[in-house]
Amino acid sequence: MGFKGTKQEKKQNYDKKLCELIEQYTQVLVCAADNVGSTQLQGIRKGLRPDSVVLMGKNTMMKRSIRIHAEKTGNQAYLNLIPLLVGNVGLIFTKGDLKEVSEEVAKYKVGAPARVGLIAPIDVVVPPGNTGLDPSQTSFFQVLNIPTKINKGTVEIVAPVELIHKGDKVGSSEAALLSKLGIRPFSYGLVVLSVYDNGSVFSPEVLDLTEDDLCAKFASGVANVAALSLGISYPTLAAAPHMFANAYKNVVAVALATDYSFPLAEKVKEYLADPSKFAAAAPAADTPSAAAAPAAKEVEKAAPEPEEESDEDMGFVLFGDD
Repeated sequence: MGFKGTKQEKKQNYDKKLCELIEQYTQVLVCAADNVGSTQLQGIRKGLRPDSVVLMGKNTMMKRSIRIHAEKTGNQAYLNLIPLLVGNVGLIFTKGDLKEVSEEVAKYKVGAPARVGLIAPIDVVVPPGNTGLDPSQTSFFQVLNIPTKINKGTVEIVAPVELIHKGDKVGSSEAALLSKLGIRPFSYGLVVLSVYDNGSVFSPEVLDLTEDDLCAKFASGVANVAALSLGISYPTLAAAPHMFANAYKNVVAVALATDYSFPLAEKVKEYLADPSKFAAAAPAADTPSAAAAPAAKEVEKAAPEPEEESDEDMGFVLFGDD
């Protein structure tokens, strides 16, 4: 997006445009724009219309415009974007689904050759096979320690070779070889770095979470809270059911070991006195009932040793020392 006029007029127009977008949109994708050309960027703009607007610019100008808007309107939420404006970044303002827009942005990638001095974003592996180069070109392969052989008058690579490691600078020999082989190992496009949504800033990985993932993480959190609460004997909603169940087991154990009884313990004593009732209470013959007998045996094994049950299990002291 270009603005015509003097330098001061361009700044004013840019401020006006960014402030308008801030007022219209509540969702923003902060994207890295390294090695993205103008033609490629135009394709991205076209593909994201009409629900999204791509705005590029200098970080200082974007920060200035955001601060000006915050001062004028009193809306401090967009100030959370300022720490994210580092490096070569752009903003995508959108009213669409954040996940869908992020996936759409990822589609617009263009292959690029390995240029000298470039930091490799991925590992580059040269596959085995015939290169089509004449034997006079073997010096390139020898310099890079790539095993080759001459096959029908051409150079053939006999094994895959990891030519460039991710994060390394591309050297002149590597760039020349990949150019001769016609390999364009890298691809570039806008890369979503952060997501802004109504004042909240989070990683784009959050967009990949499903409802099942959220439920699983919530259940895991509740389990951790319950475990901690039980461990320190501190009652919480997550631990309360377990505490009540453990307390009931403690009281039933005391009732079984003594003459003391109460209504909920009577049925347990009745079943222990006559284990055949377990079979009577089992499901009908056409349903699985194999678990009833082992359950009865487990209760019988546990009955003679009620004194090993602790009155202080999980933080409940039912009786004093006296």
